[in-house]
Amino acid sequence: MSGDAASRLDSSMDLPRLEKTLRSPRTLFNYCMCVLTGIMTTVALIPLFSVLFMLILRGGKRLDLALFTELPPAAGMTGGGIGNALIGTLLVVGIASLISVPFGILAATYLAEFGPESKTAIAVRFAAKVLTGLPSILAGVFAYVTVVLLTGSFSALAAGVALALLMLPTILLTAEEAIRSVPARMREAAIGMGATPTQMVWRVLLPTALPGLLTGVMLAVARAAGETAPLLFTALFSDYWLSGRGLEPTASLAVLIYDFSSSPFPNQTEIAWSAALVLVIIVLVMNLVGQALIRRSTQK
Repeated sequence: MSGDAASRLDSSMDLPRLEKTLRSPRTLFNYCMCVLTGIMTTVALIPLFSVLFMLILRGGKRLDLALFTELPPAAGMTGGGIGNALIGTLLVVGIASLISVPFGILAATYLAEFGPESKTAIAVRFAAKVLTGLPSILAGVFAYVTVVLLTGSFSALAAGVALALLMLPTILLTAEEAIRSVPARMREAAIGMGATPTQMVWRVLLPTALPGLLTGVMLAVARAAGETAPLLFTALFSDYWLSGRGLEPTASLAVLIYDFSSSPFPNQTEIAWSAALVLVIIVLVMNLVGQALIRRSTQK
């Protein structure tokens, strides 16, 4: 018998030993861990789906065109909607994004590329990590002192500053990690082809790190959209449409839910449930759009 034939024979004899059976301790342990992980995952998802089910069940009753086009009802009145609160939420989150996203990405670029081990970078990283655990109400107090008292009015601008303070550390830390994950050979190739450090950052580094940057932005926006405490100190609330004057109290979905959820009037309670459902849908859509952009960027 040749050597090749003998080796094939030995391999065929060893195959039954390699087959996975539940009698093997390792296989049994792996099977039990997989089952336990599946059970724990299901248990962890139960609260999430129960909340979604309750929101759809109780908030879906009022989902119609009037909900998005009418003003909140006064106490004891019927009808009404969340039109001004929806616009106010989008405005406040938009202002916060305009403030936090450019600053966060530029700061992350400096920390990752131009001064990663400098004393300034170390101090900024420490401050950002501390700010990730900052109670949101303190951000509202800061914006109240620095914007509301100086301008003499509650406004969407003050609310945007408060939410930007909460969004900034998430964007900065996530963006820095995304920029650091770009392979060094891409930097070296760009510099080798004659690109300046600035051109390398804008044309190679940031486009390559875009999926990670978008992830951080989406996480920060999702957190900001659901904050209530900072808005109580900064935007307050309004029962009217925005007049366009700029510095005026601004309605938001989070504060509307906070106010109407404890109302003794059934109509306002129903609107609070519908507003909560709309807020969840907005956050979900933002995350889905972000994931789609990330997937598209990764494919490119």
